[in-house]
Amino acid sequence: MLASVLKKVFGSANDRIVKKYDKIAKQIGLLESSVINLTDQELQDRTRVFKERVANGETLDSLMPEAFATVREAAKRVLGMRPFDVQLVGGMVLHNGTIAEMKTGEGKTLMATLPVYLNALSGKGVHLVTVNDYLAQRDAAWMGKIYEFLGLTVGCVVHGLSDDQRRRAYGADVTYGTNHEFGFDYLRDNMKFRLGEMVMRPFNYAIVDEVDSILIDEARTPLIISGPAEDSSDLYQKIDELIPTLIETDYEKDEKQRSVTLTEAGVEKLEQLLFQKNLIKGNGLYDVQNMSVVHHVNSALRAHKLYSRDVDYIVKNDQVIIIDEFTGRMMEGRRFSEGLHQALEAKEKVTVEMENQTLASITYQNFFRLYPKLSGMAGTAVTEADEFEEIYNLQAIEIPPNVRVARLDHDDEVYLTAREKYAAVIEQIKDCQGRKQPVLVGTTSIERSEFLSGLLKEHKIPHQVLNARYHDQEALIIADAGCSGAVTIATNMAGRGTDIKLGGNLEMRVERELKDMPWGPERDQRIAAIKAEIDMDEERVKKAGGLYVIGTERHESRRIDNQLRGRSGRQGDPGGSKFFISLEDDLMRIFGSERLDPMLRKLGVKENEAISHTWITKALERAQHKVEARNFDIRKHLLKYDDVMNDQRKIIYEQRRDLMKLDSIEEMTKAITDEVIAETVQFHAPAEVLPDQWDLKGFHAEITRLFGLDLPLQSWIDEETVNPAEIEKRIHQKLKEKMDAKVEAYGPEMMRSAEKTLLLRILDQSWKDHLLSLDHLRQGINLRAYAQSNPLNEYKREAFNLFQYMMAKLKSDFVVVLSHFDLKLSDNTSLDSILEPSINFDALEEMTPEDWAGGGSSPEEAAVQRLPRKTRNVADIDSQNPDTWGRIQRNAACPCGSDKKYKHCHGIIGG
Repeated sequence: MLASVLKKVFGSANDRIVKKYDKIAKQIGLLESSVINLTDQELQDRTRVFKERVANGETLDSLMPEAFATVREAAKRVLGMRPFDVQLVGGMVLHNGTIAEMKTGEGKTLMATLPVYLNALSGKGVHLVTVNDYLAQRDAAWMGKIYEFLGLTVGCVVHGLSDDQRRRAYGADVTYGTNHEFGFDYLRDNMKFRLGEMVMRPFNYAIVDEVDSILIDEARTPLIISGPAEDSSDLYQKIDELIPTLIETDYEKDEKQRSVTLTEAGVEKLEQLLFQKNLIKGNGLYDVQNMSVVHHVNSALRAHKLYSRDVDYIVKNDQVIIIDEFTGRMMEGRRFSEGLHQALEAKEKVTVEMENQTLASITYQNFFRLYPKLSGMAGTAVTEADEFEEIYNLQAIEIPPNVRVARLDHDDEVYLTAREKYAAVIEQIKDCQGRKQPVLVGTTSIERSEFLSGLLKEHKIPHQVLNARYHDQEALIIADAGCSGAVTIATNMAGRGTDIKLGGNLEMRVERELKDMPWGPERDQRIAAIKAEIDMDEERVKKAGGLYVIGTERHESRRIDNQLRGRSGRQGDPGGSKFFISLEDDLMRIFGSERLDPMLRKLGVKENEAISHTWITKALERAQHKVEARNFDIRKHLLKYDDVMNDQRKIIYEQRRDLMKLDSIEEMTKAITDEVIAETVQFHAPAEVLPDQWDLKGFHAEITRLFGLDLPLQSWIDEETVNPAEIEKRIHQKLKEKMDAKVEAYGPEMMRSAEKTLLLRILDQSWKDHLLSLDHLRQGINLRAYAQSNPLNEYKREAFNLFQYMMAKLKSDFVVVLSHFDLKLSDNTSLDSILEPSINFDALEEMTPEDWAGGGSSPEEAAVQRLPRKTRNVADIDSQNPDTWGRIQRNAACPCGSDKKYKHCHGIIGG
C-alpha cells in the first residue's frame, strides 16, 4: 500500500531516470539554435574538434549534449529526419550502457546514431549488431550517410566477405553486422597464426538491436566452429532407411523436452534389422563396439520424430537449411550439432555432408560480456528485465512514445479446434477487406503460413506470403503491407526491423517503379505523383482503422506476440490486433491444462463458438510462463557449463595472443624444456629412491621418445658421484648440443620461426582435442546425479583436471616435436614456404603431436612425411612420382591412383 502511494507521488524508478534524461534533452534543444546556422563545413569540422577534446582527456559524458545536437542537425540535413526528444532520451540510455525499450515505429534506428557517433569519437570503434544481413546492409547505407557527412567511416560485415574486407570493415569508426558474424569472427581470429591476419580490433562498445531476440532467444545455442571428422555419411543413409519401419509403440516421445527414446520393443526390432544389414557386431546394439551406431540411431530417430520439414528446416538447393524458430528466417551456414544435421540430410535424400568436430565455441552470453560497454534496444525488453540484469548486468529502461499508442488490442478468441479457428480468421480478413483495411496475419511456421495461404486462395482473397522461402523479397512485401486492402501473411519475422507504413513506402515504390527512369524533371514529377497517391491511400487506410494484426496462435514467448502486435499503431497511427487460438495449438496442447478441453465441452461450448473466459486467459498465461521459465532455465544451465569452459578459453586465447606478439619464444622454449626434463627425471629417477631400483629401461625409452637422444644412462648411474640433479644437467647439455646443431643448420631466425609456429600449432591441436573431451564429458555428466553427486560440480572438477592434463601434455608434445623435426628441402622449396601457416598449414589439419614423433623407423623421417608441400598444377603431377604431387589435403584421394585417402596411402605415418 505504502509503495503504491510513494510511486504515485514520486514516480517509479523508470520514471525518475527518464525525467533526469528529459532535462538533458531540453539542454540539447537549447543548443539547436547554435548549430542550425552553421554551414555544412562548419558542422563537419565539429567532429575533428570533438576528437581532439577526447584525445586531450575530456570525457564523452561532457561532450554528449554538443555531440547529440550535432547529430540531430546532420540527420535533418542528410536524411530530412529530426530526432524527437524521446529519441534523445533513448540515445542517452544507450550511451550509459543500458537497454532502451521503445515501441515499434518510434525510430530506434535513427536513435542509435546519437550514441554511436558520440562513442566513435574515441577512435576505438563502435559495433552495431543487427538480427540479419539485410538490416545490417540497410542501416549501414541509410544511417551511414549521417556518419560519413560528419567525417566518420562506416563498415558493414555480412556473410561471404574476405578477411581483407572484414578487416577494413572492423577498422572503420562504425561497424554494422549481425551477431553471428561478430561472434564467428571472434572465434576465427583466435585460430589465426599472426596478429596481422586477425580482422577484429579490441572490443570497445556495442549496441545490440532487437536485444531481446539476440541476447535471450538465440542465447540457448552456442556459436560453434567445427572441422570435418571421419566421413560416416554412408552409415547415416543406411540407418535412415530403418527408422520408417518403427511404429508408435517402438519409441517414446516427449515434446516438452524435445526428446525421443526407443522402447524395449523398438530396440529389439532395430537390432534385428541392424544385424541383417551387418551394421552391428557382438550381442546387441548397446555393446561397446557399437556405440557409434547408437549415436547414428539416436540422431536419425530425432530427425524423423521430432523435426519437421518447413517447420524446423527447409530443403533448398540440395541442402537442409535451419529455420530460426524465433524469427522464421533461414539460417544459412548454420548446422545442427551431434549428427542431427546429417540425419536430416539422409532423411530428406540430399547430400550428406561430413560430420564435424568442435574447434572453437562460445555462448552469446560470454561473447557479449567481452565488450567493456554494452547496450541494446528493442520494442519488448522490460518483460525480460530480470534476465538482462542477472546474466548481462544490464538495466532495461522504458522510453515513453513520442505520440500515445492508438492501437486497439482486442481480447483473444479461443476455439475448440484449429478448423474453427481458421474459419474465424478468414471471416475476420474478409471483414477487413470489405473496409479496405490492410491486414497482417502472423503465423509460427512456414507450414502454417502456406496452409493459410491455401485457404485464402480457396476464398479468392489476394495476398502476399512472407516467410523464409521468400526471404529476399522481405523489403518489397513489407513495403506494400500497409496499402489499403492488402493482406500479408508473415511468419514470426513479421517485418521486424522494418516499418509498415500506412498507404505504402515511398522509397521502395520509387526504387521499384522508376529504377530505369533517368534523373530529371520528368522523374521528379512522377515521384510527386507517387507521393500524392500514397498520401491519399494513407488517409483511406486511417479511416478504415489502420493496419489490423491477426495472430493465428500464441507464441512460446509473450514478447514475440507483443512484437507482432507492435507492427501496427506506429507514431500514433490507428490500428487493431486480435489473436485467434485453438486448443489444438502446440502451446496449448503441450503446455496447457489437459483438463481444459473436457471442462469446456461440459460447459456446453458449441461448435464455431468463440470462448472468452478468465479461465482460458489464465491457462494461456500459465502456458507461456511455463515455457519462458523453462527456456530461461535452459539458458542459465547452458551458461553455467560454458562459464567453466570460458575461463579455460580466456587462458588459451590470451596465451595465443601473447605468443603471436613475441618475435622469439626462445626463453619460453627453454623454460618448457627445463620443466619437461625435470619432471621426467623426477618420475623415473626420484632422489628418494635408490638408483638400483630405478626403471632404467622405461627411463631410456622416455628420453628417446621425448628428446630423440640415445643416452648411456647405465654407465652414468654406475658412476658413484652421479645423482638425479647431475643426470638432469647432462640431459640438458646433450639436448642443447642437438638444438644448437639445428640452429646452425637452419639459422637462428628460421629456428625461432619454427619454434613459434610449432608451439601455436600444437596449442591449437591440444585445445581442439580438449574441446572434444569436454563435449564427451558434458554428454554423460548428468548420470552422476544417480550417484547423489551434483553434475555441475562434477563437471567443474573433471574439466579442471582435463585442462591441467592438456597443459602438461602440450609441453611434452612441444618438446617431442621440436626435438625430432627436420627440414629436408627439395631444390625449389624454401624454408619460409614450409613454415608459413597461413598458406601451408591446411595440410596439417589432422596431424597430432604423436604423428610427428612416431610411426616410422626414424622420427625425423616421420616428421618430414607430414610437413606440408607446395601446391602444384594438375598438369605437372606424375602419379608415379610423389615429388611432383605438391601439397595434398589429408582427406583427399591419393594422387597415386589407389582410390585410398592420402592419409591412408602415401601420406601414412612412416610410409
